[in-house]
Amino acid sequence: MPTIRETILTALHARLSALSATALRGEVLPERIPANGLLILRDGEPGDPEVTLSPLAYHYQHRAEIEAIVQGATRDLAFDTLTASIGAALTADRTLGGLCDWVEAEAPRPVDLPIDGAASLKAAVIPVVLHFSTAEPLS
Repeated sequence: MPTIRETILTALHARLSALSATALRGEVLPERIPANGLLILRDGEPGDPEVTLSPLAYHYQHRAEIEAIVQGATRDLAFDTLTASIGAALTADRTLGGLCDWVEAEAPRPVDLPIDGAASLKAAVIPVVLHFSTAEPLS
C-alpha cells in the first residue's frame, strides 16, 4: 500500500498528465522536447514537520518541483500558456481530491537555455507546496 506522500505525488502527476504537455515523473531530460512542452515532476523535499501530540500528527509542507520546458520560435508564448495551464490545473482542486489540505504553486523563474544547432529552450522550476498531515512520518 503506498504512503500518503506517494499517493499525493501520484495524484499531482495525474493532474499534470491531463495537460497538453508531456508529463514525466523523476525522469532525465529527454533529447527532444515535445511540441506542446515537457513537464517533469520531481518528488522534492518533505522538510521538517510540525508535530502535534494529542492526537499524534505530523504536518508537512512538502516541496515538490515541476520542471517546465518548451522549445521553438514561439517559446515565450508557449511557456506562458504552459505555466498558466499548470496554475489552472492546481487551482481547480487545491486538495487533489481530498488527499491533502492545500496545494500551492510558487512563481517560476524562467531562463533561456541556448542549444547548439537547435532552437533555444525556455525552462523553469516551479515549486509546488503540498500541505498534508499523517500519523506516521514513514506512512
